[in-house]
Amino acid sequence: MKITWLGHSGFRIEIEQAVLLVDPWLEGNPMFPADRRDEAIAGATHVLLSHGHGDHASSAAGIARELGIPVACIHELSVILGAQGVEVIGFNKGGTIDLNGARVTMVNACHSSSVDFGEDAPRAGGSEAGFMIAGEGHTIYFSGDTTIMADMAWMGEYFAPDIGILSAGGHYTMDMKMAAWAARKFFDFRVVIPCHYRTFPILAQSAVELKANLPGSQVIEPEVLEPIEI
Repeated sequence: MKITWLGHSGFRIEIEQAVLLVDPWLEGNPMFPADRRDEAIAGATHVLLSHGHGDHASSAAGIARELGIPVACIHELSVILGAQGVEVIGFNKGGTIDLNGARVTMVNACHSSSVDFGEDAPRAGGSEAGFMIAGEGHTIYFSGDTTIMADMAWMGEYFAPDIGILSAGGHYTMDMKMAAWAARKFFDFRVVIPCHYRTFPILAQSAVELKANLPGSQVIEPEVLEPIEI
């Protein structure tokens, strides 16, 4: 399994026979090197979107049309993208889909969601979500944009994820201290990867506080387009 950060909250996850582009905001992302776009999307089999905000979803339609691959996301957002000529897999919280052997379950998040880009923005785009991505003997919890929520208790017990990709930049999501508290309280992660940070000055610029508060887990600060092998 390979997990590669695309900057902000975007990831390329190679798992089973799938290459998932999760929230792949490329155009306009100040952390993503535009001249490496082809490398980032090469061989992708699916796009997976947690919600409709532009810093997560605005590149999805272009990538999907270019590669001829589907976008999997919550139903309402799938209707919007489908109307743009994109192949979509619409599902909802509690639903599980098989993406080339990777089992992806949509779970709750606590944030907001609208399609805030395009000519007729803003418009309703369903609700925010996270994902449990299972394969190769591991389960990844991709939190999406969220704060701490009580649902993490049953999610941690039921899915028992060993890898956490957690929004932790603060201001719009959990900060590093909150993400560490949630990880200790509700989960038993072997590996934690922070995201939704470093992109803008208003967000956390390092994961020092996350590491300090999670002594029992391996906290990996990702670097853009440098694969993490699990």
